[in-house]
Amino acid sequence: MYSDPIADMLTRIRNAQRVGHNEVSLPKSKLKAEIAKILVKQGFIKSFSMVDERTLSLQLKYDRKGEPIIQYLKKVSKPGLRVYSKATRLPRILGGAGTAIVSTSKGLLTDQEARIHGVGGEVLCYVY
Repeated sequence: MYSDPIADMLTRIRNAQRVGHNEVSLPKSKLKAEIAKILVKQGFIKSFSMVDERTLSLQLKYDRKGEPIIQYLKKVSKPGLRVYSKATRLPRILGGAGTAIVSTSKGLLTDQEARIHGVGGEVLCYVY
């Protein structure tokens, strides 16, 4: 059993990309599925699917040279130290080229969507 399922998800993605896998499987949860939706919408992964009621499968994306699209994937808020941010103080990752995933009262949003809606929340991770 692991104490931080989001950190585990991000680590599995990083490890799968380092060895060149096209797909990574992980235990399913609603939060992980929402993060996967954001990663697909932002173009960081190809797609995701539910293998069964307990497994989520992510199809990873690579460029023409075989380099992973996700260059950086970092967990920000941890179980021992939660990081919260107001809508006006949400981080801009690489001047807007990257994405911060934020858990808000309106659900999981990217930093750009959270600014548009005017809501802050817990900053889960950075992706670029």
